[in-house]
Amino acid sequence: MSLNTKTALEIGQMIKNREISSVEATRDMLDNIKAKDKNINAYITVLEDEAIARAEDVQIGIDKGELTAPLAGVPMAIKDNICTKDVLTTCGSRMLYNFKPPYNATVSDRLAESGAVVLGKLNMDEFAMGGSTETSYFKPTDNPWDVSRVPGGSSGGSAAAVAARECTYALGSDTGGSIRQPCSFCGVSGIKPTYGAVSRYGLVAFASSLDQIGPIGRDIKDCAEVLSMISGHDPKDSTSIKRPAFDFSDCFDGNLKGIRIGIPTNYFGKGLDEDVKKPVLEAADVLKKLGAEIKEFNMDIVDYAIPTYYVLACAEASSNLSRYDGIKYGYRRKDCEDLMDVYYTSRNEGFGMEVKRRIMLGSFVLSSGYYDAYYKKGLQIRGLIKKSFDEAFKNYDMILSPVAPTTAYKIGENSSDPLKMYLGDIYTVSVNLAGIPAVSVPCGFGKNGMPVGLQLIGNVFDEPKLVKAAYAFQKTTDFHTKMPEIAQEGGNK
Repeated sequence: MSLNTKTALEIGQMIKNREISSVEATRDMLDNIKAKDKNINAYITVLEDEAIARAEDVQIGIDKGELTAPLAGVPMAIKDNICTKDVLTTCGSRMLYNFKPPYNATVSDRLAESGAVVLGKLNMDEFAMGGSTETSYFKPTDNPWDVSRVPGGSSGGSAAAVAARECTYALGSDTGGSIRQPCSFCGVSGIKPTYGAVSRYGLVAFASSLDQIGPIGRDIKDCAEVLSMISGHDPKDSTSIKRPAFDFSDCFDGNLKGIRIGIPTNYFGKGLDEDVKKPVLEAADVLKKLGAEIKEFNMDIVDYAIPTYYVLACAEASSNLSRYDGIKYGYRRKDCEDLMDVYYTSRNEGFGMEVKRRIMLGSFVLSSGYYDAYYKKGLQIRGLIKKSFDEAFKNYDMILSPVAPTTAYKIGENSSDPLKMYLGDIYTVSVNLAGIPAVSVPCGFGKNGMPVGLQLIGNVFDEPKLVKAAYAFQKTTDFHTKMPEIAQEGGNK
């Protein structure tokens, strides 16, 4: 039985109804990985034997009535910057090529408590720095819709694996769009939660004030269920908000009457491809027909989001990555003459070019001569961006925008032009700067046949409103049901 057309929740129900066992579902996904991942490269580590053994244990728990979660027994995968005890967690970097954490991330524990079966760890841009999954030390990941194109990043492995049906759902992380942009490029759904809604304990840090773990799934209902599993207060994370896990049970009636949606006019101007603009505006019309009130407005301050984001994110990265010194763990050059040589050669050889670029930029803006001119000013503009969103949410329940200015581009097309790569985050980074939630759902295709994503942005802890709107859209359209050829039964290339 092929599970390629089934959502995670549908597979979970089949397991509960004894139409299929957790072991059979896991073997089906492992067969997909064996058949397809040589073309996609979504995985860094596949846990074949461990996943089968885990599925057997989970099935016993389900049969005894001890594991009753909707996704118990359903096979999934985890981005490789989320700690999994005694399992390689490389962050896509040579620096951590052999690192096996002695503990689980909180989200890993919560998945285990819900009966999840982990298939493996997914490829990513090195230390989550990139927008294409080309900066991974191990290999670039390809887009399942066209293997000559990028899947987006940094959670490109997660989005590609879900799109190629190599897992039912996945966890990613989002620092400046790293869940939403690959979801847009790969035609899947994802949620970037409110900052503090999901524990960051066990997430290898890129920029601590921006990073958030979130779900990627085949549709928004899968994502909502996963988010309800992993959200909620965690005393191990000082930035975790003291509030219960999300409850999305009232979000699936499909009724948007009275929902006010704002469209920032400056999001649809110069730099946005017509291939993206047209389906996103058509999606707005669909939401309007479902009862939502649509109005345009201006948010000019977000024009400063890209420089603000890269100043602040790189500053935090330069601090967070200083711990990788070749001494405690990770990559270490063997034939060094002294301690300084260990530091220099280990970091020089352990980090890739993009990581070095961001460390250098971050160290520069934090230096004594430039701190006030760049870092301090970046913090001030971040405050203005948050204030701008606060003002917008007085008039609107959510904001509608594209996820990215283009569809997925060719592998290597932007790798030699960092600025062009960074500008691909223009619609996503302001969400992280403001600490607010956003979802990405498929809303159409460009002329090149590549998927286009719709972004809905909400106020803090308004994830239920976003899920409600996204579900209503997906109930009316079928973009989220479309599969690339490689994911279809008999469609292996």
